[in-house]
Order: sequence, then C-alpha cells, then structure tokens
Amino acid sequence: MTSDAAPATTRDAFLGGLVTVEQPAKGRHRAGLDAVYLAAALPDDTTGHVVDLGAGVGTAGFCAAARLGDITVTLVDNDALVLDLARNSLTDALNAAFASRVQVLAADITARGAERHASGLTPGLADHIIMNPPYYPARQFRSSPAGARAQAHMLDERGLEPWARTAADILREGGSLTMIFRADGLQEVLDVLQGRFGAIDVIPVRPRADAAATRILLRAIRASRAPLRLMPGFVLHEGEGSQFLPEARAVMRDGKGLGLQPRS
Repeated sequence: MTSDAAPATTRDAFLGGLVTVEQPAKGRHRAGLDAVYLAAALPDDTTGHVVDLGAGVGTAGFCAAARLGDITVTLVDNDALVLDLARNSLTDALNAAFASRVQVLAADITARGAERHASGLTPGLADHIIMNPPYYPARQFRSSPAGARAQAHMLDERGLEPWARTAADILREGGSLTMIFRADGLQEVLDVLQGRFGAIDVIPVRPRADAAATRILLRAIRASRAPLRLMPGFVLHEGEGSQFLPEARAVMRDGKGLGLQPRS
C-alpha cells in the first residue's frame, strides 16, 4: 500500500450535488468525466452487487450508487490513502442517501488468485463490475515526481491481463463488465477479454461530432458467446467551444444514465 504523506484535499460535487467526493488537491489522480460516464453506462434497471475495481476515492462507485437505488457497491483499491478518503466521503451527510449501500475493500487487483481470494476478492463476488484501469503502458509514460499520480495512469508490464483475469474470476457467470479506456487501446482490451467475455458492446466517446473518439466505453458479459457490436456512441461538446451538449449535461449534472440496454 502507498505510504505517501496525506496531501491537502478538496471536496468536490458530482451529478449536480448528488455526490460529494473528497480527493487529493494534487499529486494523485483527480476524478472527472471518465468516472461519471463509467457509472452512467450501467443500464437504468441494474440491480445486485457492483464491484468498482481500481476505485480510487470512489467517484464512479458513488455515482452508480446515487443513480441506481437497487445496487450495493464495493470499492476496491490498494492505495490506503485514497481508500481513507473514500471512507471519509461515506460519512458526509451529503452522501447519506446511498452511503449505507457502499463498502470499501483494500485489495491488490493484480495479485495472484490465492492472495486475491484471501483479501476478499472471491469467485462469484460480483453481479456487475465497473473499472477504469490505468490507461498507459509503462514504456509510454514519462517519469514524474508525482509517483502516486503516475501509478493511477500507468499499467505495469503485464498490461490489462491481470485486470481482465480478476474481473472474470470474481464476476458471476452472466454478470456484466463495464469499463472505460482510451480509444486507441481497443485492440488491447479485446485481446484480454477474448475467451472470458462475450456480448461486447463498444461505445465510442467523441469530444465533438466531427472528431475521432478519445475514449471507449465497453460493456461485456462473462461467458457469453454473443457477438460484438459497435454502438453509435456519444458526443460531449457542441461547436468549437467547451459547451456540453444537453445529453452530456444531463449525464454529468443531473445523474442521468446513457440509456444502454443490458445484453445476455
């Protein structure tokens, strides 16, 4: 676990104030649009136990719990500092509407099976998984003095394989995986999901209608044999400015879902 001294923190509102998150002011990854869209990609009728792998301070898991009243959420990370901040946020009165349905688990997602299981990441634990893995291979990431922040963005030499292995292990058969990743990493994602997941829906996220996607949302079903689908996707901004489209504002500020439908 990370032993860095506790940094100064900020308290930040998401979903128009439905969620309040305490997070480091600097030196570590700060949650933003990716976490909100990850949570919004869960279908509106989702029920059961959602496990947020690599949860950090809990933003995606909190947003999912605030949106979906019939789920419980487990936040999983191995950074003691960010998990403490997640616990702090769960005591905030502004999060009282969902806090009783969220718990925190300290565990190394990339550990081998026996170690994972001993930490509480047991087979069949989850009905649904959400995850926002580090985006960049170590060889593509320039060293930074902010070591903890770098870790949040950088995969080790094993890439996405340990994340996919753990997701497949702890997810019940027929359960769903929802993840967000950089668009140019789509092949990497598909490679590690092969043989483990099917019914894959790929949803491009574009900054503007005429721009290439910078992110992909991906939903998949454990042990399904249904084929992959490339979905229409979502556009964030209108025109050349930074103004969000009404649909994007509804997701970010009103807690609306993306309207995705479950598959089997």
